[in-house]
Amino acid sequence: MKPERMPINIIDYTNSKDNEKGTRLDRLCDQEWEMPVQIKSLDAWLSNKGRKLPTGKYTADVGFSPREGASGGGAIVTTESMRIMVDIGMTLYLSEYPGFDKKEAES
Repeated sequence: MKPERMPINIIDYTNSKDNEKGTRLDRLCDQEWEMPVQIKSLDAWLSNKGRKLPTGKYTADVGFSPREGASGGGAIVTTESMRIMVDIGMTLYLSEYPGFDKKEAES
């Protein structure tokens, strides 16, 4: 299965009605499926851009794949990032996808 470009989609649902698609604000970590890298990128985005958003209804959907050979550790969502998400009304989704062959993910 060839993966989509998903990794992190930032969506604004502020003016969307129930069951309507929101407006994409940004996409981060194109083709980077490892959560630790993604969460660092999301943290930087929240610090630079996210904190400037007006209060609304937003989603950060992080599409990740388990790291091959991982035996612990992982990503850390900082309290500052959590604070920004709460202040702007952002929900965090963690969407797990099966592992992908590196060559397959790059094609």
